[in-house]
Amino acid sequence: MRELITTGNALVAQAAIECGCKFFGGYPITPSSEIAHEMSRLLPKNGGHFIQMEDEISGISVALGASMSGTKAMTASSGPGISLKAEQIGLGFIAEIPLVVVDVMRGGPSTGLPTRVAQGDIMQTKNPTHGDFASITLAPSSLDEIYSQTIKAFNLAERFMTPVFLLLDETIGHMQGRTFIPDLKDIKIIKRIEFSGDPKEYYPYNAKEDEPATLNPFFKGYHYHITGLHHGITGFPTEDGSIVDYNIKRLFNKINAHKDEIIEYEEYMLDDADICIIAYGSVSLSVKVAIEELRKQGKRVGLFKPITLWPSPEEKLKEIGTKFKNVLVAELNMGQYYGEIKKCMLRDDIQTLLKANGRPISPSEIIQKVMEF
Repeated sequence: MRELITTGNALVAQAAIECGCKFFGGYPITPSSEIAHEMSRLLPKNGGHFIQMEDEISGISVALGASMSGTKAMTASSGPGISLKAEQIGLGFIAEIPLVVVDVMRGGPSTGLPTRVAQGDIMQTKNPTHGDFASITLAPSSLDEIYSQTIKAFNLAERFMTPVFLLLDETIGHMQGRTFIPDLKDIKIIKRIEFSGDPKEYYPYNAKEDEPATLNPFFKGYHYHITGLHHGITGFPTEDGSIVDYNIKRLFNKINAHKDEIIEYEEYMLDDADICIIAYGSVSLSVKVAIEELRKQGKRVGLFKPITLWPSPEEKLKEIGTKFKNVLVAELNMGQYYGEIKKCMLRDDIQTLLKANGRPISPSEIIQKVMEF
């Protein structure tokens, strides 16, 4: 293990470099700009390329282009920038182009509260663009998780040939502290599968119903077409209803049939708990502090923290809804993940502690809410 004193945003950049990212395209925006700053410093030293484009749209466009050439690529932004990137994110989904998209959340909507904390992009990362697809969103809550989940984001992007969201909030992105990260030899790295046979037999989108496309890097002699239109097995556009239906279902199945590879969560002091608090990101840190104090006061409280927000841990949420009479959802928005929890649990009596004014939820606020049970 390696010991570091660093910030969340800087750790995203370090993890990206160490798992093989060779390209960053983007545009500065608070509170994610430090990721771009670090990538501009680290990429040239590690055989990669950094480019700051004229806006967010071109930033993701060049990152997608780099990925098409076989290079691991990343872009980073915050809510308003993710909104601008929406159309090209859709291209990534339908054309099946792997890309890590980092979203360091701030208050919204629109330009909102650039320097304040929020968790208002939860639904945005589930449905960042129009149409039908299944998305992957990872939400770390500590420095060590930022490192591990950045690695995982690249691995999942390569494994499932899709854009993957790494979702931080401002507090996590700007948090500075000591962390321990794995030695390089202990990091598991996944690379996208390439077709190595006769180019005449190469059909990139001829994939099984629960598997991704196989897109060989450009410039290696394998000819195919990439488009935002629905397409057949060679990538050329089609309006054939049966082909479109198969491909849309495959975009879902390649994610949903492999949830065991994707979904991750943490249970903290839940074994003997009477009350379950559900929180993610920086709010989960406040919850852990509150739990320690509440237990001193005789309240048996535990935490369920989804690390993978999308696809959601539906089965585990159903189990919690059945096991615990008292459930509290705490998040820095007006109930975006609460809606998913409510759907999974089929209950109307779930309590909430919601805040969207740019200020964090403190342990004392959580304690006060729990004492009302």
